[in-house]
Amino acid sequence: MASSKKTAIINVMEAAARKAARGLVRDFGEVEQLQVSKKGPADFVTAADIKAEEVLRRELGRARPRYGFLLEEAGAVAGDDEHNRWIVDPLDGTSNFLHGLPHFAISIAHEREGEILAGVVYEPVHDELFWAEKGIGAYVNDRRLRVSGRSALDQCLIATGLPYKGHDPEPKYFATLEAVLAQSAGVRRFGSAALDLAYVAAGRYDGFWEFGLSTWDIAAGIILVREAGGMISGIRANVDPLTSGDILAANGDVHVPLERLLRAALRS
Repeated sequence: MASSKKTAIINVMEAAARKAARGLVRDFGEVEQLQVSKKGPADFVTAADIKAEEVLRRELGRARPRYGFLLEEAGAVAGDDEHNRWIVDPLDGTSNFLHGLPHFAISIAHEREGEILAGVVYEPVHDELFWAEKGIGAYVNDRRLRVSGRSALDQCLIATGLPYKGHDPEPKYFATLEAVLAQSAGVRRFGSAALDLAYVAAGRYDGFWEFGLSTWDIAAGIILVREAGGMISGIRANVDPLTSGDILAANGDVHVPLERLLRAALRS
């Protein structure tokens, strides 16, 4: 039986996330006074985002000085250890953060030779630490996570991410949305892919799909869903979500019908 005792790598990620989160929470309390610059239409980078990334890079680098990084703001940073790297999103849900919506997270994953071995998604407002490691299971704080047991799509709550200005959408995204709305109990768009995946792992959502995400948005969430007993795939056949950015996550019972529904919509 898997234990909720955290391993060294999880402890390293948790400590870094909690340290970076302190600054985020402070800035969130003064969100109207934040310095904000535009990265592109409706795609903002804040002073808080940059500060959090600096803290994470420093703390993770101190614990594992040879590891490389893939960072949202700084990009890829080579390490002396060519096999291991951290994949970091310092603030997933930036638009929520800027508008005072308490739904954002820090996402950290440990990747070795292309495989995600461990991940942490920390939601600081409610102090929920979602974490998982290959073969050990998925947890929120000290409670074991399992994906939901719902098997009928018309009883399922499905999450997604809507296209926004400055972000080229999948041309047939709205066809997929229409198809899922017609067959499910409802669709939610909360604005943080890392938390969407964590919520699938926790059984709060039964599934999630989105197009065009970045590796740092989903790396930690992928191991969370898998270790909670869920399934991860690309939306189209034979496509790796980590490299394509198109992802479908769901419990084992609804993954295949949801996959068929989405693929049929894309072909329509």
